[in-house]
Amino acid sequence: MMLMNMNELLKVAKENHFAVGAFNVCDSVLLKTVIETAEANNAPVIVELAPPEVDFVGDEFFQLATERLRNAKVPAVLHLDHGKTVEDCVRAIRNGFTSVMIDGSELSYEENIALTQRVVEIAHAVNVSVEAEIGTIGAMSDSVEGGVENITYTKPEEVEDFSQRTGLDSLAIAIGTAHGIYPTGFVPELKLEVLDAIHQLTPDLPLVLHGGSSNKDEEIHQACLRGINKVNIASDYRKAFFSQLEKTLNEKHLFWTADAVDEAMKEAKKVITHKMQLFDCIGKADLYK
Repeated sequence: MMLMNMNELLKVAKENHFAVGAFNVCDSVLLKTVIETAEANNAPVIVELAPPEVDFVGDEFFQLATERLRNAKVPAVLHLDHGKTVEDCVRAIRNGFTSVMIDGSELSYEENIALTQRVVEIAHAVNVSVEAEIGTIGAMSDSVEGGVENITYTKPEEVEDFSQRTGLDSLAIAIGTAHGIYPTGFVPELKLEVLDAIHQLTPDLPLVLHGGSSNKDEEIHQACLRGINKVNIASDYRKAFFSQLEKTLNEKHLFWTADAVDEAMKEAKKVITHKMQLFDCIGKADLYK
């Protein structure tokens, strides 16, 4: 269909009460996996990379990524995940990203506002959407997206003020999730009542849930029903991919890439499809026509 910005993508999701999955990629195989799954499910999709992933693939990668997304059969966004600086965001914009996140959540409230305002000024001038964050997301040891040891929950009373003063397009909120795979026995404390309070105060603002891997399915589904319009997923589907790839290499001794990778892609696609079912975005690409 088309490569669009996040504001355009999430406007439809907000109006029709579903969420769109945002899947981190770090090479062309994972890019292919995510887009093919979205097309097979007729679902809108967000492809995203955090700054370490951008560094890994290099700027040349985005010639391939933007061309593939422009020709996708479903609505798509190319998004920068957890940009920390203005420079991170400018680099992404120059590489064809249609949406950027500026994460000033570890700064003071006023510093976060000032940084977000600056990125909004730059990005909106070229029709690129901006996501920001209030509160802090937790982080497991395997996360490249960042995060903190002790989660700071988003204060509902700050959301409206932050949104109005910055002019952002979507907001990542902290309700108890963490980046990465949770260790055995770890039980996340998702505070859906915080989400309810935020959604009640700012019903028109698209809300984002980071750290969507490893949480209970019902909690994620409830979050989407209660105002979340974008859910970030990385660890769950990539764990399925690399676990199957390791198994295939060990058991079948396949060293022709296409054969070995194909089975890994199939396992990752199962996870992505399951997540899309939780978000209720399967078949929703037709709403963008």
